[in-house]
Amino acid sequence: MPANTSFLQDLLTTIAERGRQLIPQSLIGGGRRDDIQALAKALLTSQGEASGVAIAREILTKYRSMSVEGRRAFVRFVAETMQPDRESVLRAATSFIASPDDASLSALQAAVESPRQEFFRRLNLAPGATGEIVALRADLLKQGRADPALRGLDQDLQHLLYSWFNRGFLVLRRIDWQTPAAVLEKIIAYEAVHEIKGWEDLRRRLDPADRRLFAFFHPAMVDEPLIFVEVALTDVVPGSIQAVLGEHRKPAGTRMAPTVAVFYSISNCQEGLRGISFGNFLIKQVVEELVRELPTLKTFVTLSPVPGFARWLDRELAAPEAANALIPPADRSALAALRRSNWADADDEGDSLRGPLLGAAAAYFLRARTSDGHPVDPVARFHLGNGARLDRLNWLGDVSEKGMREAHGLMVNYRYELDEIEANHEAYENAREVAASKSVRSLLRAPEKPRSDVTRRLPSPGR
Repeated sequence: MPANTSFLQDLLTTIAERGRQLIPQSLIGGGRRDDIQALAKALLTSQGEASGVAIAREILTKYRSMSVEGRRAFVRFVAETMQPDRESVLRAATSFIASPDDASLSALQAAVESPRQEFFRRLNLAPGATGEIVALRADLLKQGRADPALRGLDQDLQHLLYSWFNRGFLVLRRIDWQTPAAVLEKIIAYEAVHEIKGWEDLRRRLDPADRRLFAFFHPAMVDEPLIFVEVALTDVVPGSIQAVLGEHRKPAGTRMAPTVAVFYSISNCQEGLRGISFGNFLIKQVVEELVRELPTLKTFVTLSPVPGFARWLDRELAAPEAANALIPPADRSALAALRRSNWADADDEGDSLRGPLLGAAAAYFLRARTSDGHPVDPVARFHLGNGARLDRLNWLGDVSEKGMREAHGLMVNYRYELDEIEANHEAYENAREVAASKSVRSLLRAPEKPRSDVTRRLPSPGR
């Protein structure tokens, strides 16, 4: 695949280089050839394939060289000027209402489609354009989506990217120590859960017989991982990341018969693809690959971070006691000790906090909700939506600086039971039910009350 893709990209590059001379001044109108806005208008009106490729490449080249302010202005130009013609939409809508047949429906669909989508389709003709359009959306997301025009542009881009990055186009590759260095460097850079501290640390996650790393790639971005998952093969369900990353490594070639596959890190790599989920497909395909290679595997679990727990707990403890039934009064005073940075180092204090902290965590997962009824934890939403079960809360599962700061050391195991996944998924999607083990539910320390009494709903950050 990479060789064929490289040949095609080289061919398109040659066409684009030669096509630069074919950009007629008439297409640009009164604008200059170095005016990116004039080039953008010309791209929408160009009829020639070669000149279209050349214009698209010229736009992307100029966009890359612009300042942050210049990029922001160009994005706004596209958002504000490339919109459906309102009068055409009104005529088509009136015609459809008067005669709702296939022809009038097609005319209405054509009228309401945003010219921005056609602009990005044509822009994608340029060599390497797909990755650059993903990067452009990352720039757009940094500007925020409160502005209606920018929000509409983002919706158009997300619609296109969802189609371009359809699961059918993605390629699963195992990453090992023989993978090209350019890709390995990106794995180090993109790791978002447990920092990879250089090449030796990366080798410890790739080389041993009990480790695997898989990533999704797109044919148009052959050296850019979209998302990757790190897997440990063990005989027990681990309760801490220290046990996973610090245990004795099995040398390469060691015969293995592991029974547990632990997904201990899932990292999305492309900010411009935010909102386009690959993780559910990745986990399912990795499970298939692992079972094919190692039939002894019977248990599939995660060892997951809880990135929003500490912030949530701070808000709950700061709220008036009368307005907060998620944390019992006796636990509120005990949890005040969390304000001391070294609380985990004091044995007595740590032991006294264990019950209240795990009880608060159980309430966080089982009772706290966003405004649209989802669990407040984003990692929980992902795994529960995929049909996993909240299986175990792990005390001091991550004692790194980041783990203590974001989650007071808490980590979680989600379990994927193959015969429960569908039922769990349906219960979550239809009724927002959280599939959880008895051991997790037993940690709740306050009796459940009507949701309106116990939950201070938070604004939903989106799924």
